[in-house]
Amino acid sequence: MIFRLVLSLVIFGVSTEIAAADYRLTILHTNDFHARFEPISKYDSACDPADNAEGKCFGGSARLATAVAEARQRNPNSILVDGGDQFQGTLFYTYYKGRLAAEMMNKLGYDAMTVGNHEFDDGPEVLSGFIDAVTFPVLMSNADISAEPRLLGKLAKSAVIERGGEKLGLIGLTPLDTADLASPGDNISFTDPVAAVQREVDSLNAKGVNKIIVLSHSGYGVDQRIAAATTGVDVIVGGHSNTFLSNISDRAEGPYPTVVGNTAIVSAYAYGKFLGELTVLFDEDGVVVSATGEPLIMDVAVGEDAQTVQRIAKAAAPLDAIRQKIVAHVGAEMIVGGCRTHECEMGVLIADAMLERVKPQGVQIAIQNGGGIRASLDAGEVTMGEILTVLPFQNTLSTFEVSGATLLEALENGVSQVEKGAGRFPQVAGLTYAFDPAATIGNRMRDVQVMLSGGTVPLDLNKVYSVVSNNYVRNGGDGYRMFKTAKNVYDFGPDLADVVAEYMAANAPYQPYLAGRIIEK
Repeated sequence: MIFRLVLSLVIFGVSTEIAAADYRLTILHTNDFHARFEPISKYDSACDPADNAEGKCFGGSARLATAVAEARQRNPNSILVDGGDQFQGTLFYTYYKGRLAAEMMNKLGYDAMTVGNHEFDDGPEVLSGFIDAVTFPVLMSNADISAEPRLLGKLAKSAVIERGGEKLGLIGLTPLDTADLASPGDNISFTDPVAAVQREVDSLNAKGVNKIIVLSHSGYGVDQRIAAATTGVDVIVGGHSNTFLSNISDRAEGPYPTVVGNTAIVSAYAYGKFLGELTVLFDEDGVVVSATGEPLIMDVAVGEDAQTVQRIAKAAAPLDAIRQKIVAHVGAEMIVGGCRTHECEMGVLIADAMLERVKPQGVQIAIQNGGGIRASLDAGEVTMGEILTVLPFQNTLSTFEVSGATLLEALENGVSQVEKGAGRFPQVAGLTYAFDPAATIGNRMRDVQVMLSGGTVPLDLNKVYSVVSNNYVRNGGDGYRMFKTAKNVYDFGPDLADVVAEYMAANAPYQPYLAGRIIEK
């Protein structure tokens, strides 16, 4: 710990002579929990109770409850905050919407959270109910909600809380492209995070608050931009990109904290697998002297709080019949990693299943956004609960017709943010494409071929093609606005999770494969 402290002192450019700061605060944090109230497997999906008993599982609300209580004992002067996306991801959200999340967050004693894009998946009404149910402020600084009556007066841009006799300023951030990622409706407009944060920092400073923590559901890259372009931000608690920061793991994307200028950035991966624990020392002027810590893994070494285990088991009872039904077998593990940047086995499976289901209708091409694929599968039996964890959004199949020119525009959109790992990356069936990620946005496609029974032919920009996707993409999600004006639209097909389950069952045991449909040039 002394070694880390010295490092932090050097990073923040202050002398070790002022190491005895006047105020010490520990920031406990989570992000991108996605309704993982039960323990999860190493693949971030459902974990068998027998495996949990053998110590093979991670996370879950019961472990978090224990870890938070123990952390507070070690660090009496602490806060617990969340970087957004408590909503969506398992049957718990499908069944309870935000009610169980509110209950568990109140139980753990959160002090604040920011709004993630998935908090808007069911529109402002469900978010409004969640805000009514929680006992802490829910924040969002970079949006205008003045025209949305269901949120007006409920969402603050920032909040001030007191801890240990000092005032702390908390600011919330939501992705700028939330309108593309979720369903906030037409009454909310989102603005650039840098200007929004600086306005709130200046306002808080004017009130005498000089310790500023931003809860940012914006992604690691945006967080670094905010840190570099603003003044007065002491700590950014990140989310959205599921970034794992650590000083001891070779899988980390950066150090914990990542320091940019005078700002310490932290993020604790996702799904409750870690509890972030950052201790910050401030001098009497509110200047950060040091920031040290490490995410704590929620593995078998962390005991499960018995009362929370019982509560989650009770909440799970209505879901068990659906979740435990074995619907398929898979011949090898299927990893979700890479579905946002290149062809992945899970993407091939889902696109194949979609196209197979509607081929009798004359549909030629399937497109699935990589960001809609949310978990991996291990080899062997596959339950419906696991499928619903992979595809948790209750999307339906959408069929429609567009020109080849519109298809090309859609594929360009799909690879336009590949360097950011954006969820719009297109997994496909019925066509192949090559792209150059180094080319300018809008000019990355190098070759698009439509697959026919006898081979492939170049995409004809003037021809009309019949396409299947999910209703989220068809309605403009992930930047696919060009599909909103498609012809012969039907958005109310079967649930995507059911389609994939039935396809896997019909091809049992399903053998994962890469089809070579996507080539990076």
